[in-house]
Amino acid sequence: MRHYEVAVVMHPDLEIDLERAASKVETMITALGGKIDKKDNWGKRKLAYRIKKQDWGIYAFYQVSMDPSQIQPLDNTLRITDEVMRYLIVSIDDIKIIMKPKSDPKKRPSRSEDTANTQDTAEAAKDK
Repeated sequence: MRHYEVAVVMHPDLEIDLERAASKVETMITALGGKIDKKDNWGKRKLAYRIKKQDWGIYAFYQVSMDPSQIQPLDNTLRITDEVMRYLIVSIDDIKIIMKPKSDPKKRPSRSEDTANTQDTAEAAKDK
Protein backbone atom coordinates (compact mmCIF):
# COMPACT_ATOMS: atom_id res chain seq x y z
CA MET A 1 0.00 0.00 0.00
CA ARG A 2 1.25 3.45 -0.91
CA HIS A 3 0.05 6.81 0.32
CA TYR A 4 -1.60 9.27 -2.05
CA GLU A 5 -3.27 12.64 -1.86
CA VAL A 6 -6.37 13.06 -4.01
CA ALA A 7 -7.48 16.64 -4.64
CA VAL A 8 -10.93 17.05 -6.16
CA VAL A 9 -12.68 20.20 -7.42
CA MET A 10 -16.41 19.57 -7.61
CA HIS A 11 -19.14 21.52 -9.36
CA PRO A 12 -20.27 24.55 -7.29
CA ASP A 13 -23.97 23.71 -7.69
CA LEU A 14 -23.38 20.68 -5.45
CA GLU A 15 -22.94 22.93 -2.43
CA ILE A 16 -26.53 22.17 -1.40
CA ASP A 17 -26.00 18.39 -1.47
CA LEU A 18 -22.25 18.21 -0.91
CA GLU A 19 -22.43 15.12 1.32
CA ARG A 20 -23.79 12.99 -1.50
CA ALA A 21 -21.08 14.10 -3.95
CA ALA A 22 -18.33 13.63 -1.35
CA SER A 23 -19.61 10.19 -0.41
CA LYS A 24 -19.58 9.25 -4.10
CA VAL A 25 -15.87 10.05 -4.32
CA GLU A 26 -15.19 8.24 -1.04
CA THR A 27 -17.12 5.20 -2.26
CA MET A 28 -14.99 5.10 -5.42
CA ILE A 29 -11.83 5.04 -3.32
CA THR A 30 -13.02 2.36 -0.91
CA ALA A 31 -14.51 0.21 -3.71
CA LEU A 32 -11.04 -0.02 -5.24
CA GLY A 33 -9.57 -1.24 -1.96
CA GLY A 34 -8.31 2.10 -0.72
CA LYS A 35 -8.47 3.39 2.84
CA ILE A 36 -9.17 7.07 3.51
CA ASP A 37 -6.73 8.25 6.18
CA LYS A 38 -7.75 11.92 6.28
CA LYS A 39 -10.45 14.13 4.73
CA ASP A 40 -10.28 17.88 4.36
CA ASN A 41 -13.11 19.88 2.80
CA TRP A 42 -12.15 23.45 1.93
CA GLY A 43 -15.61 24.36 0.71
CA LYS A 44 -16.53 26.70 -2.12
CA ARG A 45 -13.64 28.80 -3.48
CA LYS A 46 -13.04 31.05 -6.45
CA LEU A 47 -11.09 29.33 -9.21
CA ALA A 48 -7.96 30.86 -10.72
CA TYR A 49 -9.48 30.37 -14.18
CA ARG A 50 -12.82 29.17 -15.55
CA ILE A 51 -13.42 25.44 -15.70
CA LYS A 52 -16.43 24.19 -17.65
CA LYS A 53 -17.90 27.72 -17.64
CA GLN A 54 -17.67 27.93 -13.83
CA ASP A 55 -15.83 30.55 -11.76
CA TRP A 56 -16.27 28.71 -8.44
CA GLY A 57 -15.55 25.17 -7.26
CA ILE A 58 -15.81 23.06 -4.12
CA TYR A 59 -12.41 21.76 -3.01
CA ALA A 60 -11.98 18.44 -1.19
CA PHE A 61 -8.71 16.72 -0.28
CA TYR A 62 -8.23 13.10 0.72
CA GLN A 63 -5.15 11.29 2.03
CA VAL A 64 -5.50 7.71 0.90
CA SER A 65 -3.64 4.42 1.37
CA MET A 66 -4.08 2.40 -1.79
CA ASP A 67 -2.52 -0.28 -3.96
CA PRO A 68 -0.62 1.39 -6.85
CA SER A 69 -2.34 -0.85 -9.39
CA GLN A 70 -5.71 0.68 -8.43
CA ILE A 71 -4.71 4.29 -9.19
CA GLN A 72 -5.42 4.01 -12.91
CA PRO A 73 -9.01 2.74 -12.37
CA LEU A 74 -9.57 5.57 -9.86
CA ASP A 75 -8.21 8.05 -12.40
CA ASN A 76 -10.54 6.69 -15.08
CA THR A 77 -13.56 6.81 -12.77
CA LEU A 78 -12.90 10.38 -11.61
CA ARG A 79 -12.45 11.47 -15.22
CA ILE A 80 -16.00 10.45 -16.21
CA THR A 81 -17.76 11.52 -13.00
CA ASP A 82 -20.11 14.45 -13.65
CA GLU A 83 -19.71 16.02 -10.20
CA VAL A 84 -15.92 16.30 -10.55
CA MET A 85 -14.62 19.23 -12.60
CA ARG A 86 -10.88 18.64 -11.92
CA TYR A 87 -8.83 16.23 -9.84
CA LEU A 88 -5.21 15.47 -9.06
CA ILE A 89 -3.71 12.30 -7.62
CA VAL A 90 -0.21 12.65 -6.14
CA SER A 91 1.93 10.02 -4.44
CA ILE A 92 2.98 11.32 -1.02
CA ASP A 93 5.81 8.76 -0.86
CA ASP A 94 7.39 10.26 -4.00
CA ILE A 95 7.16 13.77 -2.54
CA LYS A 96 9.03 12.67 0.59
CA ILE A 97 11.81 11.21 -1.58
CA ILE A 98 12.12 14.41 -3.63
CA MET A 99 12.18 16.68 -0.58
CA LYS A 100 14.80 14.57 1.23
CA PRO A 101 18.08 16.50 1.55
CA LYS A 102 20.69 15.26 -0.92
CA SER A 103 23.69 15.85 1.32
CA ASP A 104 24.35 16.19 4.99
CA PRO A 105 25.02 19.84 5.88
CA LYS A 106 27.46 18.70 8.60
CA LYS A 107 29.76 17.16 5.98
CA ARG A 108 30.10 20.34 3.95
CA PRO A 109 33.42 22.16 4.24
CA SER A 110 33.32 25.43 6.12
CA ARG A 111 33.46 28.75 4.27
CA SER A 112 37.08 29.36 5.34
CA GLU A 113 38.14 25.98 3.90
CA ASP A 114 36.43 26.80 0.57
CA THR A 115 38.28 30.15 0.41
CA ALA A 116 41.60 28.54 1.29
CA ASN A 117 41.19 25.91 -1.44
CA THR A 118 40.38 28.60 -4.00
CA GLN A 119 43.43 30.69 -3.04
CA ASP A 120 45.73 27.64 -3.18
CA THR A 121 44.45 26.77 -6.65
CA ALA A 122 44.96 30.35 -7.85
CA GLU A 123 48.55 30.45 -6.51
CA ALA A 124 49.34 27.09 -8.12
CA ALA A 125 48.08 28.40 -11.47
CA LYS A 126 50.34 31.48 -11.21
CA ASP A 127 53.43 29.36 -10.49
CA LYS A 128 52.99 27.41 -13.72
